[in-house]
Amino acid sequence: MLFQPLSPDTEPTLAALHSYARAAIAVNRAHGIAHPKWWHVSLKVRAHGLVSDPVPLPGGGLLTVGLDITRHVVAMRTNTGVVEEFSMKEGSSGSAMGARIIGVAESLGLSGPFDHSRFDSDDEHSYDSDHAQCYLAVIADAYALFERHRATLGDSVGPVQLWPHGFDLAFEWFGTRKERFEGEELSSQLNLGLYLRDRPYFYSNPWPFDPALTSIALPGGAEWHTEGWEGSQLYYDSVAGDPLGAGRVEAFAKAVHAAALPSLTA
Repeated sequence: MLFQPLSPDTEPTLAALHSYARAAIAVNRAHGIAHPKWWHVSLKVRAHGLVSDPVPLPGGGLLTVGLDITRHVVAMRTNTGVVEEFSMKEGSSGSAMGARIIGVAESLGLSGPFDHSRFDSDDEHSYDSDHAQCYLAVIADAYALFERHRATLGDSVGPVQLWPHGFDLAFEWFGTRKERFEGEELSSQLNLGLYLRDRPYFYSNPWPFDPALTSIALPGGAEWHTEGWEGSQLYYDSVAGDPLGAGRVEAFAKAVHAAALPSLTA
């Protein structure tokens, strides 16, 4: 596996995909089968792009909304076939794309409330097909690496998911330590993710975060991060194009897990 370099010119297309991902999840936010960890408002990686969890329709059947990046469309499908597709090449704003998606959902019997405030501004986007294909190649390879690492961690793990709000691909491993947070008792956790906006980076965030972790050296150019958020990161451009890059990411993931494990277990 060789992670593809991302050109700085890719950022406008990433902004467009981010915007359309947020629009694509609007139906699930309003009508999805709610998961206590909010997994119902994520998108899942597929060979052709990203897709929502199925939403039950009032008249029977299921609806999914996804970004088909191989064909550069937002696709709305039911179990009987494609309902509607909207071109991403047109560069529509997130608000316009969201309105189209909601209109189709309402025609299928899924009446509000829909949260329009989660869409971005009315500004139109610039979408380049080649840059979008490169993005898909990157998340496909990251997905494969995450799945391999995830398989070594036992069954206390969540699925690999694309979170539309932050536009990061990640999964969670759950420890046995319990912590109180905002009135709830939650399991400790450690994620592995890839954030792809601005200067992309792989990350891993132990929660709760033990400040003593920062004294532990990380491999392959990775470093601890404590300003704004607490965890560790490895910049994507430091491994992209490197034949040993995937191995460096795997070593980073294993090292953070080994370092954080004692503080995340009861």
